[in-house]
Amino acid sequence: MRLILLGAPGSGKGTQGQRLAARLGVPHIASGDLLRAEVRDRTELGRLVAGYLDSGQLVPDELTFKLVVPVVLAAARAGGYVLDGFPRSVAQAVQAEEVAAESGAGPERVIFLAVPEAVLVKRLSERAATSGRSDDTPKVITDRLRVFEAETRPLVEHYRTRGLLREVAADRSTDEVAEAISAVL
Repeated sequence: MRLILLGAPGSGKGTQGQRLAARLGVPHIASGDLLRAEVRDRTELGRLVAGYLDSGQLVPDELTFKLVVPVVLAAARAGGYVLDGFPRSVAQAVQAEEVAAESGAGPERVIFLAVPEAVLVKRLSERAATSGRSDDTPKVITDRLRVFEAETRPLVEHYRTRGLLREVAADRSTDEVAEAISAVL
């Protein structure tokens, strides 16, 4: 299974992605985790993306592609993936679709985890208190949600028009969301 989880920061993509990947026996690929690992390891790419992550801005497409696409292609060849945090814009999706068409690595399904903004802010604020992530400060949380609405939300319609999108209300318990995702798969 090749699956994309789409949702705002704090919608549960990481939590549900890990659970779903384990259930399906495929890797969970989180673009944010890959990028943060590059920053932590102080790689050349990590130095380039650190400022974007710290300010809540989207990492430029060419940098994200350089890191994420090879991982996704390898996972697709090995049997599938659960991908979260990529693509983050319609432009990224279109570019990824072109690459995927050549290799048969495109998604079979896209799940949109829908969560009201007030719930997202509460979740991200709680995570900020425990995670130590540099992108979980109040200002960055606000910026990330604004960027999601402007850049990533249009992906919902992009995938809906392609017949790939299923929407799940993700403002429920982790188990209830996992059941709802299973139901739409």
